[in-house]
Amino acid sequence: MYFVTPPPFARVLHSRRTWWKLPVTDKKIFLTFDDGPVPEVTPLVLNILDEFRVKAAFFCVGENVFHYHPLFQEVIKRGHQCGNHTYNHLNGWKTSTPQYLDNVEKCRQLIDSSLFRPPHGKLRRSQMKALSAEFQIIQWSVLSYDFDKSLSEEKCLKNTLDHLEPGNIFVFHDSLKAKKNVIKVLPRFLESAMEKGFTFEPLSIPSL
Repeated sequence: MYFVTPPPFARVLHSRRTWWKLPVTDKKIFLTFDDGPVPEVTPLVLNILDEFRVKAAFFCVGENVFHYHPLFQEVIKRGHQCGNHTYNHLNGWKTSTPQYLDNVEKCRQLIDSSLFRPPHGKLRRSQMKALSAEFQIIQWSVLSYDFDKSLSEEKCLKNTLDHLEPGNIFVFHDSLKAKKNVIKVLPRFLESAMEKGFTFEPLSIPSL
């Protein structure tokens, strides 16, 4: 099913340490990337972000960090946040809780961060309860669907620009599947959002 914005039932099923949107008092929005780093895409994304002087949060797959550790260090060097996205990009609904938590911990050995995003946004309640004791779980407000190769550049851009609202968390991907769209759409999205007076900020989680 195609959900650009999360359905109401998804928000209800999560804890107080799960964030779909962040409280802000002005036109701040938050840019995030999933599934990297990969050498074919991540450097291109970093260069676009540098061009627009935007900082983002990269939710990295541990296996990719292991294979491309200098690239992961480059993400950090350029001033971006990094978060845990499991070691093997696991679907929580299809993985036992012990196995899932072990996979998150394996990723944490490479990524020292209190930020976690579940791949596909899917967590069992038991996984969410265990992880929320140690992580801020960052979901999203708007999913660009840049990873869908059948989606046109214009539709991908529309998915994001139709939902420009203060506090929203936007998801793109620095992955091979997303390359076709993200490299073309990202600069257009950044430019349009800025023209409308929005600023891109690092994720800042309120104290509970």
